[in-house]
Amino acid sequence: MIKLLALLILITGPFAAGQEIVVAAAADMSAALPQLAANYTKKTGQPMKLSFGSSGNLTNQIRNGAPFDLFFSADEEYPQQLIAEGLASKDTLYRYAVGRLVLWVPNDSALDLTDLGIKALLEPSVRKISIANPSTAPYGRAAQAALRHFQIYDQVSSRLVFGENVSQAAQFVESGNAQAGLIALSHALAPAMKDKGRYWAVPLDAYPTLNQAAVVLSRSKQPNAARAFLEYLRTPEATSLLANYGFNLSGRDIQAEKH
Repeated sequence: MIKLLALLILITGPFAAGQEIVVAAAADMSAALPQLAANYTKKTGQPMKLSFGSSGNLTNQIRNGAPFDLFFSADEEYPQQLIAEGLASKDTLYRYAVGRLVLWVPNDSALDLTDLGIKALLEPSVRKISIANPSTAPYGRAAQAALRHFQIYDQVSSRLVFGENVSQAAQFVESGNAQAGLIALSHALAPAMKDKGRYWAVPLDAYPTLNQAAVVLSRSKQPNAARAFLEYLRTPEATSLLANYGFNLSGRDIQAEKH
């Protein structure tokens, strides 16, 4: 694996100098991926450009010809759709993590997440609950599924506010525009939010597994360079950084189990 990475860097290096790898990535990667990209650029000299959004919206942009080389999705469904449509290379599909959904509240919230868990959302003080748009964001669909799993969806549905993606859902609750949010663990662990609130990890069996996957796109102008970056994601350095944001292949993480 490391030898392949070195070979790909050697092959693409002279041609890729000054040519960016353009990456479309699910919004839950907005804290981790810039660090991964910076580390990779430092090691290889390969410049990278990152674009974040909901997985569904990015998929539509790819269908409409957006000039991305790589796509990181919050689930495997969207990459599989692109593969079926001939817009992504099947042999590059790589599941890099299982995403985790958490209920996050600011530090000054009186909600007792430890005792109540997701049913804290039934408290009268929770006037707005932020989630990602379920029509385009896997985390939004996961949030809806969790609310239905715990049989409280009908009681709280009128209080849901939708972010365009899970990053915006996190911003709503961080800014106080919502009193609670069902967001990605990666945002809860990011420096911008880590010390501002606390979270309860939604049990894995409460929502469809968020198998997060990356794939090289068929229209990529730098497919070899894109493949090399995917190989880098398999290295101990990259997997360790991803783990700092709650990303691993089991979906379980010691940090995630701290309610």
